[in-house]
Amino acid sequence: MFTSKYKNISSPTKAAFFVSCVLLGPMALTGCGKEEVVQQAPAPAVSVYTVNNDQVGTYREFTARTEASKEADITTRVQGELIERKFVEGSEVKKGDLLLKIDPSEYEAFLAQSDADLKSKIAGAAGAARDLKRGREVADKGFISQSDLDKLITNAAQTQAAVKAGEAALKKAKLDLSYTEIVAPFDGKIGRVNIDVGNIVSPQSGVLASITSTDPIYVNFSVEEALYTTYLQEHRNIESPDQVPLDLKIRLPNNSEYAEAGVLDFADTKIDRNTGTVELRASFPNPDGIVLPGLFVKLIAESKNKSSMALVPQAAVQENQQGKFLLVVDDNNKVSTRHVDLGRRINAMWVVNSGIEAGERIIIEGLQKVRPGVEVNPVEKNVDTVTGVITNSAE
Repeated sequence: MFTSKYKNISSPTKAAFFVSCVLLGPMALTGCGKEEVVQQAPAPAVSVYTVNNDQVGTYREFTARTEASKEADITTRVQGELIERKFVEGSEVKKGDLLLKIDPSEYEAFLAQSDADLKSKIAGAAGAARDLKRGREVADKGFISQSDLDKLITNAAQTQAAVKAGEAALKKAKLDLSYTEIVAPFDGKIGRVNIDVGNIVSPQSGVLASITSTDPIYVNFSVEEALYTTYLQEHRNIESPDQVPLDLKIRLPNNSEYAEAGVLDFADTKIDRNTGTVELRASFPNPDGIVLPGLFVKLIAESKNKSSMALVPQAAVQENQQGKFLLVVDDNNKVSTRHVDLGRRINAMWVVNSGIEAGERIIIEGLQKVRPGVEVNPVEKNVDTVTGVITNSAE
């Protein structure tokens, strides 16, 4: 019943051993003289992304600061009590909207007085003109002396001058009255009021409020004199800055890229002696008012002449002592390490100067599961090039 291998085991022990082999089955195969069966682990599943090419130009970033395209300090030209405020601080206003009103009573009285004074002077000038006419008629007959005639001429001239002065006074009175209503000089957003209603204001009161226009928004930046000299040499036939063949974007302080594209708007006419730079300005549409004046931003300048270059997700990039690298999956689903020379970032993607080509598959998820040389089970995924979100290919 048992082989000679177990001949020295007693009968009861042999029986127990036999029962254990029967009951335990496969679990006791090794102890029952059978060889252990080793099963190979399945290939680990990883997410892969197929590299694509995109059009990328020569690129440079500059530290820049935003500025309102129009800005005005609201002040008063006349003195009086501030009686009305017609806007909400921080709100949008339109050109010609009434912003502040000063008590007009005193200026209405000045206007009425100036009007009456002018009418009196006009009447006096008319009387002097009649006297001069009669004087000339009788002077020819010798009834008045030349001295009396000269007096009539002088009086007529003085009364005409008085009329001119009265007209000027009336015009000033009308202007002063109009200055009691302060209106918006252009479309824009108005800030905080510095003097409340009920206070006496005057030209010496300073700024009552400020209004700014941020559409378009200006972006000021500086470039080195050497770079600017090269720019002038290459674009000597360009008549205005907005004709320079550049695509301009800005990256906001929250690291998001602003959707609107800009154009060069202004270049200074001299180099700053202290910094060796020249001031440039770009203009960007800002219809939603997202970009506020005074922000520090990154101005991204890219040439319009572009080349086809590979882009890879930032999630796929790793780094060791030799530099940045990717894990590449070949046609046999084997993993290999590929060191790459990376350029700039565009949203969630890296531009690859060399080391990878379009159509190759790289691992973007499951990097910790694999090492070079192992076989993997690749699952194709998509990557949103702006946000970096990874989704299934079918989505």
